[in-house]
Amino acid sequence: MRKLIEFDDDTFDKLKQLGRDRMATLQELADEAFADLLKKHGIPIDLKDALRKSARLQESTRPQATRPQDAAKPRTAAANAARKRGRKR
Repeated sequence: MRKLIEFDDDTFDKLKQLGRDRMATLQELADEAFADLLKKHGIPIDLKDALRKSARLQESTRPQATRPQDAAKPRTAAANAARKRGRKR
């Protein structure tokens, strides 16, 4: 798909120079810039990124299994606080 983007002369000159310095075309610079913008806003760039994001979302919404030994004995507030601090009572 072809779209037109307008740059002021100074910006275009700097982009051309950057392309020469990196041995890249203006299209490659634009692809990199737009990929970074999409990534910044959490939008998957390709199918691989979309699948990774989907897997992370499913993993974070999956309920965590409770251990049977935890369910058997209720903890007191002091025991919970000590557990959070990393000490056992």
